[in-house]
Amino acid sequence: MGETADGLPPPSDLTAVEGRVVGCLIEKERATPQNYPLTLNSLRLACNQSTNRDPVVDYDDHEVEAALTSLRERGLTRIVYSTSNRAAKFRHVLDENLRVNDAEIAALCVLLLRGPQTLGEIKGRSERLHPFADLGEVEATLDALAARQTGPLVRRLERRPGQKDARYLQLLTASSAGTTHDTTESAVAPGYEQAWSSPPTAPTGFPDAHARTVFTTTPAETTGETTGATIGARPDAASGPAAPERAEATDELRREIDLLRTELDALRAEFEAFRSAFE
Repeated sequence: MGETADGLPPPSDLTAVEGRVVGCLIEKERATPQNYPLTLNSLRLACNQSTNRDPVVDYDDHEVEAALTSLRERGLTRIVYSTSNRAAKFRHVLDENLRVNDAEIAALCVLLLRGPQTLGEIKGRSERLHPFADLGEVEATLDALAARQTGPLVRRLERRPGQKDARYLQLLTASSAGTTHDTTESAVAPGYEQAWSSPPTAPTGFPDAHARTVFTTTPAETTGETTGATIGARPDAASGPAAPERAEATDELRREIDLLRTELDALRAEFEAFRSAFE
């Protein structure tokens, strides 16, 4: 399983659009097989989903079609023709080309669609694609992808100070494969650092997420001074015992948001399937 079907090294220079397109084809093949292969319009909608995507994009038909053409020329996608289809449909053959198994293609899929992730995030986000038994199976799958003889497909990013778990990065796209990472992961591909390190933005109607200063006055006869306390400011590494507690709370909130997004995506997929049955 160390080389592609044609004996060549695996691709490492896919564009961001190509990576998103092939990732969506993999996802829909496994999550909603009743709607697969995809028409150009369905594929564009899948690419531009606001859930289970990072970053969120807004590709037009021309961009998606150009990516499909490039992927087809490289033997990674194919057109499906049928007399019963009113429009051409598209499917991927990435698993055949790379000679990867179900677990490996599922891991690659979520990394293509969501950027660098931890073992736990990969396991949770691939439930509808492949049921990993535990984190050990996820890690073994990623290790196999990273140790391929003709070139790794993923890379482990070392855990940064203040982070509990290491993350993994797919190397199929040029922006990922061409990025060098030091042991502190200071040079993550553009967009990933902000997307995965920043705390969630407070919902509309809740207190401002930005730092605010509340002043309390000590009686003049005691000190005559006014002291300030910062509320809502993001703690740094030296913020004391409260930092781990805040980090844990942030992680828990992220997990709850991811679960809600997954459930919403499943409902949307069911709605699309229902609507397709009446078209």
